[in-house]
Amino acid sequence: MQHGSGEQIAPHCIILTLLYNSISTTALLIVENDMTTANATPVLEMRGISKRFGAVQALQNVDFNVYAGEVVGLVGDNGAGKSTLVKCIAGIHPIDSGTIQFEGRPVTINGPKGAVALGISTVYQDLALCDNLDVVANLYLGREEIHKIAPGVVGTIDEVKMEKRAISVLRGLSVSIPSVRTLIASLSGGQRQSVAVARSVMWKPKLVLLDEPTAALGVAQTRQVLDLIARLREQGLAVVIISHNLEDVFSVADRITVLRLGRFAGTFGVRDVTHEQVVGAITGAEFGTLESYPGQPLMEEPKTV
Repeated sequence: MQHGSGEQIAPHCIILTLLYNSISTTALLIVENDMTTANATPVLEMRGISKRFGAVQALQNVDFNVYAGEVVGLVGDNGAGKSTLVKCIAGIHPIDSGTIQFEGRPVTINGPKGAVALGISTVYQDLALCDNLDVVANLYLGREEIHKIAPGVVGTIDEVKMEKRAISVLRGLSVSIPSVRTLIASLSGGQRQSVAVARSVMWKPKLVLLDEPTAALGVAQTRQVLDLIARLREQGLAVVIISHNLEDVFSVADRITVLRLGRFAGTFGVRDVTHEQVVGAITGAEFGTLESYPGQPLMEEPKTV
């Protein structure tokens, strides 16, 4: 093949040039994507959070953040400070020191109502459902739609409007239950958890906190709840899941933040870390490789008596 100047160009040079251009374009796209991620503002960002209960230092200088469309697993041993951190986010415990930013704005979370006003919804381990009420009543508990009759006159509950909205929300999350008029007491553990999660997204939150969502559930029910968490991420919500089950966390989370003895122990990308490394961060242990000394076998042979 000839160049514009009349010089001959070898075919393999043309192939290498095209390959180089292709790699350069791909690398540029990767860099742009990384810059976009780096410039994204977290839905929630906490810096240097500390909380003390009397003589007990529950949290000390903890950093934590979560982005929209992301699931972050918050893990740690018992007493690591996971529940305390979540309760600080939910407005139950005021922080002693540190800063909180929500969607890039410095905020002070004054109580649970303040957290809800920001767009933070929490599903606790006990679910806080009323067994003697049906699904619709539980979804609207304390926020019932009222059909106004006349000014100054107490209206009636608009059951039709509530039922339509309940069906719409449950379908949007692909939640499968017999009927929205089924009593909570008649539902399985997985279905109850799904109703509790659906209630948390009824009012369009930006951040959902899930405390042990798969505790005491069977295999099929656990899968149902994990699929539901994945759908929350697909809808662009920021999700924080607290769990002792690393298998569940690895199957649904994008990042894992570890707390140990009330301190920040690290944040790991799920694709870049092993179960052993996370366990090591939780316990403070360091995993190494077995090495044998000269003249000494790696494993001793069992002695016969």
